Amino acid sequence: MGIMGRDIVQTVAALQDAGEAFVVATVVRTVSVTAAKAGAKAVIRADGVISEGWIGGGCARGAVLRAAREALADGQPRLISVSPEDVLTAQGVAPGQTRDGVQFARSMCPSKGTMDVFIEPVIPRPEMVVCGTSPVALALIALGPQFGFAVAGSAGSADLGTYPGGTRTFADHIIAPSNADRYVVVATQGRGDEAALRAALTTPATYRAFVGSRAKTAALSARLADVSPDALSVLHAPAGLDLGAITPEEIALSILAQMVVHRRRGHRTVDGAA
Repeated sequence: MGIMGRDIVQTVAALQDAGEAFVVATVVRTVSVTAAKAGAKAVIRADGVISEGWIGGGCARGAVLRAAREALADGQPRLISVSPEDVLTAQGVAPGQTRDGVQFARSMCPSKGTMDVFIEPVIPRPEMVVCGTSPVALALIALGPQFGFAVAGSAGSADLGTYPGGTRTFADHIIAPSNADRYVVVATQGRGDEAALRAALTTPATYRAFVGSRAKTAALSARLADVSPDALSVLHAPAGLDLGAITPEEIALSILAQMVVHRRRGHRTVDGAA
């Protein structure tokens, strides 16, 4: 991100700690007269609010905010060039056009300056919440970070010490809300199954899975009359892709493989998923 002022560094750290998506916009080049100069930075939140920093006045702000929204939507950085109309015409480009990796926008500033801004989205890592302290649960906690997931454990208060030191935990399956894309896996395997499954099905999540047989899932689901049928319909049970897994580590790997496919393919149903 280059050199940032202390206030921007603190704002970035706070937003990352909160699991909030945001954009860092950096002015990388200016031509002629512009309000902001190269090196100016701003932190833009998902709602379009500039929470820290400055990248110039209203002449360029609209284009920067539009680019920030697009970057947060697709997770990709972009370079935008905000230029007066005569400059765009001279280059043979129109507002909204992208050429050679540069996205062009029109500036209405009377100063007629050009400002190039790098838009860098910062997307929170997806979070995997593992319910239980079974061998499969602990294998998921160990492997999850290697696949790009932040991990958290959910168990009864007496069992929280089973998780590795530093693991974020939720006592008694009371899972706090999160801004991150969340994946919940119930791997209790006979220890608090019903409470954990209820928590998984009632917590906002893009993926939910239960480590257990179809018969066990059906029996537990019948006791969850307060749970939405829609939530039950998208539960992956048994969890994981059919890899012929036997050991806890292999089962954890099959679940992570299913999660990766789910994540990369836009949350579509996974062929071959159990």
